[in-house]
Amino acid sequence: MTFLKIGELARRSGLSVETLRYYERRGLIPPPDRLPSGYRVYPDNTLKRLSFIKRCKNLGFTLDETLELLQLQHHPEQESAVVKQRVDERVEEIDRKIADLQRIQQALKGLSRLCDGKGPAADCPILAFLEQSEPTGTGAAGSEDET
Repeated sequence: MTFLKIGELARRSGLSVETLRYYERRGLIPPPDRLPSGYRVYPDNTLKRLSFIKRCKNLGFTLDETLELLQLQHHPEQESAVVKQRVDERVEEIDRKIADLQRIQQALKGLSRLCDGKGPAADCPILAFLEQSEPTGTGAAGSEDET
């Protein structure tokens, strides 16, 4: 087994030294051994673990969820249903976000149609609409405050 100093690990993984230290504090990567000189040295299989973490991040998993997936990976006796459930939960969260973004998109398109983009901003119907107050708990502003 070969070992990598933190700078080399950072370079090869595409992550910063600060990120690696943070992942270590969070328990995502094991604490490294230290050379007599004080340098941190990581086993080369840490690169594979960092790749796993990066893939999880790219798929929208939080660091806590990623840590759970790492723990499941190292306990092969666990049921794969637990892993599938985490992925299904992530899909449901993304579906909710997409629906929210589509709702916001439609509202913004409607606002855009109110204004022809001519004249002073003081006369802009978009600004006039945004200035209107709504009764508490109704409309988009009320639901945004609840999230």
